[in-house]
Amino acid sequence: MIVETGRFGTLEVAEADLVSIPGGILGFPEYTKFCLIDPNDDVLIIWLQSLEKPDLAIPVLEPKIFKNDYTVRLSAAELRELRLDNVNQSAVFSLLTIGDDITQMTANLKAPLVINLREHVAKQVVLQENEYTLKHPMFKELRAHLMTIASQRPGSSARDEAPRASSVISVDTIPPSLTVKTLQA
Repeated sequence: MIVETGRFGTLEVAEADLVSIPGGILGFPEYTKFCLIDPNDDVLIIWLQSLEKPDLAIPVLEPKIFKNDYTVRLSAAELRELRLDNVNQSAVFSLLTIGDDITQMTANLKAPLVINLREHVAKQVVLQENEYTLKHPMFKELRAHLMTIASQRPGSSARDEAPRASSVISVDTIPPSLTVKTLQA
């Protein structure tokens, strides 16, 4: 299907690339069909793009990039809603808030998005752990991670490359996060 977006222009989204979020995202419960977009800018941030509201695109990032001890504990009910038979078939993303000052970027660790990679269904879960916040500062950690990646690339720098067009991410190519755990009975 052809999708018009406010941020990325016109994109072709295959049925296999759709992510269904039956309960929507907190603040946007009426929108349930999404895809993931890679802006191909070497920043690691990807975008959760609504297929129903062209201007709704939310930046997301794998939380292990900036908080390596991050763990998502799901209840039995959440596992059922996500149709997760195996927690190793899921990916976890933190929703980001990026204001005018990028150095003040924050990640919502309290309510991550969990995607069942096999079923292409997702849910934004609200974690009960008090150690996680809605606005975790993470710019320094992301910048350090990006600098490490850049230093490991042989030869050309990203500045020497021609800009690449944004692309839809196939859910089937996303590696499991290995961040999800089940609640112990």
